[in-house]
Amino acid sequence: MQLDAATQQTIDTWLNGNYDQETKAEIQQLVAQNASVELTDAFYRSLEFGTGGLRGIMGAGSNRINKYTIGTATQGLSNYLLNKYPGEKIKVAIAHDSRNKSDEFAGIAADVFSANGIHVYFFKALRPTPELSFAIRTLGCRSGVMLTASHNPKEYNGYKAYGADGGQFTSPDDTMVMDEVAKIKNIDDVKFERIAENVELIGEEIDQQYLDAITKLSVSPEAIERQKDLKIVFSPIHGTGITLVPKALAQFGFDNLTVVAEQEKPDGNFPTVVYPNPEEKEAMTLALKKAQEIDADLVLATDPDADRVGIAVKNNDGEFVLLNGNQTGSLLINYLLTAWDEKGKLDGDQYIVKTIVTTNLIEAIADAKKVKYYNTLTGFKYIGQLITSLQGKKTFIGGGEESYGYLIGELVRDKDAVISCAFIAEMTAFYKDKGSSLYNAMLDMYVEYGLYKEELVSLTKKGKSGAEEIKAMMEKFRSNPPQTLGGSKVKTLKDYELGVETDLIQQKQSKLDFPKSDVLQFITEDGSIVSARPSGTEPKIKFYCSVNAPLSTREAFKDVDAQLAAKIKSLMEDLQA
Repeated sequence: MQLDAATQQTIDTWLNGNYDQETKAEIQQLVAQNASVELTDAFYRSLEFGTGGLRGIMGAGSNRINKYTIGTATQGLSNYLLNKYPGEKIKVAIAHDSRNKSDEFAGIAADVFSANGIHVYFFKALRPTPELSFAIRTLGCRSGVMLTASHNPKEYNGYKAYGADGGQFTSPDDTMVMDEVAKIKNIDDVKFERIAENVELIGEEIDQQYLDAITKLSVSPEAIERQKDLKIVFSPIHGTGITLVPKALAQFGFDNLTVVAEQEKPDGNFPTVVYPNPEEKEAMTLALKKAQEIDADLVLATDPDADRVGIAVKNNDGEFVLLNGNQTGSLLINYLLTAWDEKGKLDGDQYIVKTIVTTNLIEAIADAKKVKYYNTLTGFKYIGQLITSLQGKKTFIGGGEESYGYLIGELVRDKDAVISCAFIAEMTAFYKDKGSSLYNAMLDMYVEYGLYKEELVSLTKKGKSGAEEIKAMMEKFRSNPPQTLGGSKVKTLKDYELGVETDLIQQKQSKLDFPKSDVLQFITEDGSIVSARPSGTEPKIKFYCSVNAPLSTREAFKDVDAQLAAKIKSLMEDLQA
């Protein structure tokens, strides 16, 4: 395979520029091996901010996470901040997770900010992503950076950039930051020399403010008091959750927590799992084993930066079952609205939020409780943006997305597994206090609103060729949408890139009131939905399938669930035909 001219030019720039010898040696080794595929993937482009910021494999290259791509991103962000807030003493906050080199990359970001005259609040040890968002808001920062690759494999790291509201950048500021980063053509334009007096260490004092603020959000403290010995198993999966989740649970009033010892210590190699992702059953194995040993009421597990949480509960056959993100999110919203309603706190000024690929069961619950709901594009930054826009006008109760990310209250502007763990435990105590279980609460929810079943199908397409293949798939779906899916006619096509909703039966079009995004949704006459979108953070194209049917009794769950599973299989077969 021949390297194209642009890729070769970028390689030459790195080999001849002001880069360290270790970096150059890594590149020269690939050149000597004639590793054209690896060189192309490492240099064919510069890493870009996606829905989750900057994320990639660690190593040498413009398309890798390393000292220089982190430095360039931070210099670009510094330039943006200096332009946006001229004459102001600008403050930023920086935190990092347990990944290999996260602490080193956080230090580099601090170096560059400080060298640009920006005051840095630097967490002196690893902390969860949501606490960074809280710190930005609490300390009056204009921006912040989290060094994390969330739940990606150990080879990855990343850089999440936040604005003054504590949320990730959205339009137009995200583009403005990207433009500033793109303007940096020479590594010599990056200021790497730290100005020590511009860096201030923070830690436990922010922890306590955060924990106190979370505790004030509690809706059912009486139920917790009566069920404080609820048996909870928690795993941080070698990540930052260990710093705050046990403390949050204790401060809420739970005093019977068992931490999975094998996964308690932060470790960027994630030695006990293939992927440090609570969405993966394999990552939950040790937590489930411990839960069986002690006959737990609830299992909680957080990803490395503690913004996502996976849970498991016992079913009516005594087996522990994993709940998916849609199930947990629906349960949380149903609990919050029920508990708020019982306390007489719902007065029409409250709202909830979900994303367009998250279950419509949440909409059904909100409608029944007469609570306003909003849909946003995929990516929690859009939920955060909406919360900020409505601040002081309406009260945000909670919301989330199917990818195991939830938020309760307005303390932060990102998904928050610390808050979520506390409220999932509170919710479990609430239903146990009523003589039920979380599993039966879920079945009762389905009986009341219908059984909604969702499934995510991801196809991985790596490298430059994979990106081109994903693009071609989306173009094909746009130009030649499927006529039927799962035996039902496709009635509606929503194209969020073009901003158009098309009624395929009546051939009528209307406008979609969303920012542009490369997402397609196919909605059939029987209410099934399939959404297709390329991932913003991974080399994948994702298909979100959603189907539903009435559920007459708890006992009918398994049969109806199996019927819906068969329907999802049929949908995907038709889509890939």
